[in-house]
Amino acid sequence: MRRTPPVRKSIFDPVHGVVELDEVALALIGHPSFQRLWGIRQTGFAHLVFPGANHTRLEHSLGVSFVAGTMADRLHLDGADRATVVAGALLHDLGHTPFSHTLEPSMVEATGRTHESVSRELIVDPTPAEPGGDSIAGLLDARGIRPNAVADLIDPPRRLPGLLAEILHGPIDADRIDYLQRDAHYTGVAHGAVDSARLLAIVRAHRGHLAFAEKGRSAVEGFLVGRALMYASVYYHKTVRAAEVMAQAAVERAPGFPATVGPWFRCTDGELLVRLEEMGGYPAQAARNLSARRLVKRAHSWTVVDAADRRRFGRLRRDPPERRAWEDRVAARLGAPPGAVLLDLAGLESRDGDPAGWGAVGILDGARITHPFARDPVWESFTRRPPSLRAVSVYVDPRFRSEAERRLRRRGADAD
Repeated sequence: MRRTPPVRKSIFDPVHGVVELDEVALALIGHPSFQRLWGIRQTGFAHLVFPGANHTRLEHSLGVSFVAGTMADRLHLDGADRATVVAGALLHDLGHTPFSHTLEPSMVEATGRTHESVSRELIVDPTPAEPGGDSIAGLLDARGIRPNAVADLIDPPRRLPGLLAEILHGPIDADRIDYLQRDAHYTGVAHGAVDSARLLAIVRAHRGHLAFAEKGRSAVEGFLVGRALMYASVYYHKTVRAAEVMAQAAVERAPGFPATVGPWFRCTDGELLVRLEEMGGYPAQAARNLSARRLVKRAHSWTVVDAADRRRFGRLRRDPPERRAWEDRVAARLGAPPGAVLLDLAGLESRDGDPAGWGAVGILDGARITHPFARDPVWESFTRRPPSLRAVSVYVDPRFRSEAERRLRRRGADAD
């Protein structure tokens, strides 16, 4: 009897070249929750600084799936293990908010959920997305892939050790290998142009964990440097952050927040801007300003903060309502309306203790594994380097910038 050949399609990706999609991938790609990713920019508001950065979470997800599949092949994974990690790579970003990471803090405040936990729910929920359609869980089950196993790779219920988890959640993983190259390609910033071909050629399995062969150590080092520089150059560029804090403020200052905004986090970028416009008042004005690239300006920043200021700002970072109260007290002193002053505390984030920290990168030389990036003081400084070189920044409506600069320069963190 003549066998029906498996369904496969090929697409051309500007980063990885020809990417082949099997029947499982094609079924998952067609689901509405995955198609929503067409409407979410991969790098949030980076296109306001780097005009080419209009690539989406959908194409990134396809790229991560390709890289994860290549890693799985290099590690000789097959059967259920390979299918699970490739599906996890494809679906890992389903839960992202509009403009990607921009609204993650707002979603956590409003709903107590991260994008990983939302992704888990979308994967394991047996309810079809639309009448007569399929759920993601149903699509996976029908193809012999356990939805809970996929969800555990994306949103681990605890620290999930082992190769499959490290392919998606390691210091050098499929997600980072794709987004660094992709973001470098579309922004034109060369820092993220890592040697992925070499990294994939030297990936190894050692006692159930991911490692890289000593002979390709230079590719590992290039990846680590590129990752650090992309944060300072692109992801935390001061103008990108200006747009991001504006978008956060528009959502967090909407009438009825947080009770009213839960559905907004399932919008696309364009849908969110429409909803903000419909709210009127501050959210609508912020949405119009974002669309027209009329952004707040940085009036003051602190590269280094002392222990007292770190405690003060750290408290504001942990307590968003108090942070908004601080902003409005400063605005009142300037004679400005609420929302005219916005505080950016991203530079207080520390990589120290990050489970995906660089110290975990294993270099395999024969049968012996070392962790050279954990002990070298130069690499350790990169590991601990915050994503932004400015610990704290204050952004202000341009109309009040001069007065804000004068007051903040004189009074610093005690401006309130």
